[in-house]
Amino acid sequence: MSILIAGTVALDSIHTSSAIHHELLGGSASYAALAAALNTPVQLCAIVGSDFPVAHRALLTGHGIDLDNVEAVDGGKTFRWTGRYHDDMNHRETLDVSIDVLEHFKPQLNAAAAGVKVLLLANMSPDNQIDVLQQCLGRPFVIADSMDLWINIARPRLQELLGMVDLFVINEDEAKLFVDTSNLIIAGQQLRALGPKYVVIKKGEHGALLFGPDQLFMTCAYPLRKVSDPTGAGDTFAGGMAGHLASLSKEAFTFADLSAAVVYGSVLASFTCEEFGVKRLAALTSDEAAARLAEFRACTTIA
Repeated sequence: MSILIAGTVALDSIHTSSAIHHELLGGSASYAALAAALNTPVQLCAIVGSDFPVAHRALLTGHGIDLDNVEAVDGGKTFRWTGRYHDDMNHRETLDVSIDVLEHFKPQLNAAAAGVKVLLLANMSPDNQIDVLQQCLGRPFVIADSMDLWINIARPRLQELLGMVDLFVINEDEAKLFVDTSNLIIAGQQLRALGPKYVVIKKGEHGALLFGPDQLFMTCAYPLRKVSDPTGAGDTFAGGMAGHLASLSKEAFTFADLSAAVVYGSVLASFTCEEFGVKRLAALTSDEAAARLAEFRACTTIA
């Protein structure tokens, strides 16, 4: 079952205490698409400039990701982000952002992309997310991710989006900010009350919470001995979830399906953290993912 992932494609420059890397392939859609492509064909909707490296494009297409819905603006510059991580890797600061072509992005879907059964609206402007959703035919299962920027500057549109999606994904700090509470259980319940049937609250190295109608599922994260770069882990998580669900080829998903997708997404996110940018994710095989998933299940199951 093919899926559509809409979001940002970027050139990331990442600073840590051990290394600095410039203009890596980044953006919410890039990480999510590479994660989903392990399990299902992916159609990508985004915008880049004419400076977008041929090697980055080849990396995406080499994983079977369809770029027919990626607009390349002649003479335009690709969205860029520069950030620095603190030693504990749990906090980062943005050093520079250059939105360039992203400022005037008007998503346009072809017929194949508009007809998918699973849609992931990766982190980007709620205006763009709604625009993509309104072009879809039929009734896909819709997953949407977001961040604190949109809560602060586009809350009305984000709340409008929540009334149109099946599953909303957000991290714990942003969930607390959105509904003004310090309690994650209350936050999940209040976010569901805004429209989505399901809500996932990401807790980084501490796992995730999945909320459904009178249902709650909790998982820890896969334990890593070393984190090189957590950039894109949340996007990988969302893409892994979407790819897992699409691989089931079902008309409707159960809470158990979503719980399994949360675990799978969490496992894929752990790979992303092991190397800078998409390097580890791009090299990941289905067998490696399955082996780590089995290991994760073994250490989190009571006999």
